[in-house]
Amino acid sequence: MGLTRQYLRYEPAALFGLVASARAGVAFVALRGERGRYVAVPACEHVFVWDTRKGEKVLILKGLKQQVSCLCPSPDGLHLAVGYEDGAIRVFSLLSGELTITFNGHRAAVTALQYDHLGGRLVSGSKDTEVIVWDVINESGLYRLRGHKDVITQVLFLKEKNLLVTCAKDTLVKWWDLDTQHCFKTVVGHRAEVWGMALLSKEKRLITGSADSELRVWDLTYIQEVKDPDEPETKKSKGSSSPGAEENTEEDETLELDEHPEERIVKCSKVGSIMREGRDRVVTLGTDRMGKFLACHGTDAVLEVFSVLSEEEIQKKLEKKMKKARKKAKQNSEEEPERSVELSLQEEIQRVTNVKASSKIKSFDLILSPKGELKMVLLLQNNVIELYNLDLSAQVPQAVRVSRLTIGGHRSDVRTLAFSSDNIAILSAAAESVKIWNRSTLQCIRTMECEYALCSLFVPGDRQVIIGTKTGKLQLYDLASGSLIETLDAHAGAVWSIALSPDQHGFVTGGADKCVKFWEFELVKDESSVQKRLSMKHVRILQLDEDVLCVRYSPNQKLLAVSLLDCTVKVFYVDTLKFFLSLYGHKLPVLCMDICYDGTLIATGSADRNVKIWGLDFGDCHRSLFGHDDSVMYLQFVPKSHLFFTAGKDSKIKQWDADKFEHIQTLEGHHQEVWCLALSPNGDYVVSASHDKSLRLWERTREPLILEEEREMQREAEYEESVAKEEQPVVAGERQGETGLAGKKTIETIKAAERIMEAIELYREETTKLKEHNAICKAAGKEVPFPVNPILCAYGNITPSAYVLEVFKKVKSSELEESLLVLPFSYVPDLLRLFNEYIQQGSDVELLCRALLFLLRIHFGQITSKQMLVTVIENLKKTTISRVNEARDVLGFNMAGLQFLKREIEAKEEVTFFADATERFEEKKRKRKKKEKMVLAVL
Repeated sequence: MGLTRQYLRYEPAALFGLVASARAGVAFVALRGERGRYVAVPACEHVFVWDTRKGEKVLILKGLKQQVSCLCPSPDGLHLAVGYEDGAIRVFSLLSGELTITFNGHRAAVTALQYDHLGGRLVSGSKDTEVIVWDVINESGLYRLRGHKDVITQVLFLKEKNLLVTCAKDTLVKWWDLDTQHCFKTVVGHRAEVWGMALLSKEKRLITGSADSELRVWDLTYIQEVKDPDEPETKKSKGSSSPGAEENTEEDETLELDEHPEERIVKCSKVGSIMREGRDRVVTLGTDRMGKFLACHGTDAVLEVFSVLSEEEIQKKLEKKMKKARKKAKQNSEEEPERSVELSLQEEIQRVTNVKASSKIKSFDLILSPKGELKMVLLLQNNVIELYNLDLSAQVPQAVRVSRLTIGGHRSDVRTLAFSSDNIAILSAAAESVKIWNRSTLQCIRTMECEYALCSLFVPGDRQVIIGTKTGKLQLYDLASGSLIETLDAHAGAVWSIALSPDQHGFVTGGADKCVKFWEFELVKDESSVQKRLSMKHVRILQLDEDVLCVRYSPNQKLLAVSLLDCTVKVFYVDTLKFFLSLYGHKLPVLCMDICYDGTLIATGSADRNVKIWGLDFGDCHRSLFGHDDSVMYLQFVPKSHLFFTAGKDSKIKQWDADKFEHIQTLEGHHQEVWCLALSPNGDYVVSASHDKSLRLWERTREPLILEEEREMQREAEYEESVAKEEQPVVAGERQGETGLAGKKTIETIKAAERIMEAIELYREETTKLKEHNAICKAAGKEVPFPVNPILCAYGNITPSAYVLEVFKKVKSSELEESLLVLPFSYVPDLLRLFNEYIQQGSDVELLCRALLFLLRIHFGQITSKQMLVTVIENLKKTTISRVNEARDVLGFNMAGLQFLKREIEAKEEVTFFADATERFEEKKRKRKKKEKMVLAVL
């Protein structure tokens, strides 16, 4: 059966007009051996890496569908961990830009990510209130930590100890011992959400930011420090009694749970507060990598920067203070003060400066450059990245803005789009500017300031553009010079719609002043030059009873359709302006409409979420379609066809067939409301603009789209989503406590389990066949050819057991445990026998031991109760112990060898180091002698 109607698929071609999304943080990344020049920012589902010096995009880390919610660069600067709205974490290589690891464990958006100081482990916190620790090297989850009751806001590893600190919106700060995977301490000294925290002074101090203007400071004392009674008192600072600090260490502020057990590991006591200038909540709190500078900001445009004194600097200050105190005591003939001098908290954590950004700050990152400058990158709410330098050597350090990335997008939402007649240029206009983009390169080629734009069009010839504004003005721009040629007060209210006449001699506008106005293009003599310039002349007006929301000409220019605020669409004759038809049926106003190329159909989209298709001959409604889950914002027919696109506030763009009344395809990509779209005159391109600040280009491919297949794919996607939302499998005999398995059941883990099951079934079949074949050969007394399985043949004619191992090795490391968890027990005995065989051969001992121990843990009861598995387990015990010991010996030998090489290299470097030192000493000596000679000569 042939295809009754062939549609062509539209595919996403590009995302542009976006500098950075404000949903996740910004981070400095090391690229091409440079730190402090390149920054990674979220851009909807992708991550952009910008060169702040050149203002160019140098790398795009491509995501899938979900928005980026968190970023964290690795300590070595080679990788970037990215958290997403669906709970996935992907680790990208910054050298190649490719995805290296995927972790699936969270059921909601990832809100916090942190590497340990070596980069071997990654910890993530999420909106699902759980914390998961991941092994980056082994590409697997270690364990899940439960305890918080609200969204996790920050997670921090301690360098020296195997401890983890987490804070959340449940007002709690929790300390976790990662050796035993339990929470040993909960600090409840906050009355509201804890939005951020940072470790200072070599992890001897914790600072937390909450919903008020206080930054609470906590002193941390570890177990070995408790045993050391000789530590001088002077080093411990106390909160000053000045207004800038609080010494409030009352019971309600430092109340701690589980008070006695945690004293064996760490003691956490509040020492005071640093007062911020901002009165609202802390949004981001962070330090530079060295911990020398602390910065924070609230929901405003001010970043507050503090410097943290090191132990040496504190000691110097104390000595100075002691000197002053002694001098004072001498003058007053008092006794010498003994160790009574203390530094206030404000002297240890000093305010450096406040950085005022051009708009609200959403996040920041700090880096201390080798030159001694503090570099600060700010991600702002209005699609801007700003880079500031702070010269620390100055008497009064002032932040200087060194670069600002703005040209790549608008400051506010794009409300109107238009294509030029040659399909090359795209116009986008927002509340503050009009931009012209090259469709093929996606570069902004013109930016012109304007008033709040609501509608636009290219003047025939594509040399000028007209913008309709919220204040009722029409603005005419010349593209060659990028200048505003003319401004007309067209309407008393907002100009909601503009439409070019089919004869291209003029256009029509509809406004909130209940008028439809007709305009013609004319050439007028310019006072400043001899040449004539284009202008607009008002020729006719049509007065109506309601606000005009949309106007459209029929292609033959005989009819004009006008949508009104009373939910109707009225059709008039263009020549006489007489009333022809009224299209009524929508429950809410019609926000958009279009007439097809042959003038037979008009499609209307409304705030009631429906799309109606009408005949223009009698005004009869052919069909009403439920279009979107929210208001239909824009509608346009594909040129020379009866297909049309609609854009909705539900963030979707849909294509429809107006003849068959069928939904063809949905273009998913935007994450928030889609305000408008535009189709190129040849119908090959669609461009759309959304509240997520992005512009997206969609391209018509040559790939035919079959509706039945499309519906089938949709059903599969819905099934995969439902699988992810199902209850997670439970390990028998394990109670739901503080810890749990790191992974989660996904469609990938189910598919991996199915592949293992298929491989074991093939192994069973082939083993049975081989036995039968051997029996036949024995009975016949001669060799009979054995039929080779095509799957095993494709793998290079390997044995069935080797095939099972191949399949097993192809399961992703991060999905192994979850795949084994959904594997039915009937396959486990075969798997254990095969494991015994593989471990005896010495292949992949580490992977097999990991899987074996996990299977024994989850099926312990059934395995121990099966008599036939006793011998298998006994054999496994012997082979596993011997093979693991062998692997350990190899590792030990390699480690010893590496340490020997390290010592050899260090010994060589030490020699060269001393040689360098001698040369430098000789140089200094020469310089000193030269200086002395010059002084003598002067004398």
